[in-house]
Amino acid sequence: MKSITLYLALLLTSLFCKVYAQSDFSEKMNELSLKMEKTISDEKELLANQLEAVNNQLSFGTLTAAEAEAKKKQLSTESATRLDEKLAEIDEERNLLIQNKIEGKVELAKSDSTKTKNYTFAINSKNKDKFKYGELRTTTQFVFAIGLNNVVTDGSIANSDYRVYKSRFYEWGFTYNTRLDKNSQLFHIKYGLSLQYNDLRPTDNRYLVDNGETTDLVTSPVVQDDSRFRNVNLVFPVHFELDFSKTKDRDGRKIFLSHDSFRLGIGGYTGFNVKSKQIQKYDVAGYDTRTVTRGDWNTNNFIYGLSGYIGYGQISLYAKYDLNPLFKDNAVDQRNISMGLRFDFN
Repeated sequence: MKSITLYLALLLTSLFCKVYAQSDFSEKMNELSLKMEKTISDEKELLANQLEAVNNQLSFGTLTAAEAEAKKKQLSTESATRLDEKLAEIDEERNLLIQNKIEGKVELAKSDSTKTKNYTFAINSKNKDKFKYGELRTTTQFVFAIGLNNVVTDGSIANSDYRVYKSRFYEWGFTYNTRLDKNSQLFHIKYGLSLQYNDLRPTDNRYLVDNGETTDLVTSPVVQDDSRFRNVNLVFPVHFELDFSKTKDRDGRKIFLSHDSFRLGIGGYTGFNVKSKQIQKYDVAGYDTRTVTRGDWNTNNFIYGLSGYIGYGQISLYAKYDLNPLFKDNAVDQRNISMGLRFDFN
């Protein structure tokens, strides 16, 4: 159920792509969202047909009720696996597109030279209008963040159960940025929608085990090449931002341009966990084996925390801290903390 919720949540973010309709980058992001939507729809239709066939077999008496129930569970599991693999491929395309955007490799056009010139002219005209007339009170940004991830235990991250440089996070989403004072550039409120991916890699060849009410780290009976626990959260961040970009004067009127100088933001987020899974890699008789275990893992479903950033232009140092414990009923509370770089593509 969490996997389906995640995929539906991802589809919601595609709605924000409309504000970037004139950008080739945003068009490609929208294409991937539509591709994801079709993939989910096709898989749901296939599973529905398969389940209907099982019900027919049950009605005709070729399957017992117990056999039908077992067959339905098997088909549902196979469907979830297929869907996860297909969406993982789309996710890789999205990550590559984001990386190319960061490195400035996103193409402005995919067709002939004439269209490229027209497209470039449109972008340049838009930029000229922006610098001539200034921005609107509310603008939009695509947000991407990446960095290190870990947990705070008893107020400290020292001697953590999770590897420092191998445990990472990344986040992507869309924000609205509203200037609060029509006559001042300084005060802003930023709000939007983001997906947070928090990875934790245990130390000392350990992995997580669900023991009913608690989730505990235990030593693996085999040597693991890798063990990783991932939480995916859909959150709604809100930040109060100070933007020190200078107000320009043109023909006696003020021109406001954001993300052009030092910026400081402080606020928080609230949301819910949409997916938790553990990935283990190890060698079995000379064969590389990868095991993915999905489930509840006793994690908190309701997520809330504090976050902030400080930087220049579109790049900032970024930190976020979950106020809710990672696991609900463990004897010792551990709270997720992340630090890294944040990019606000204005």
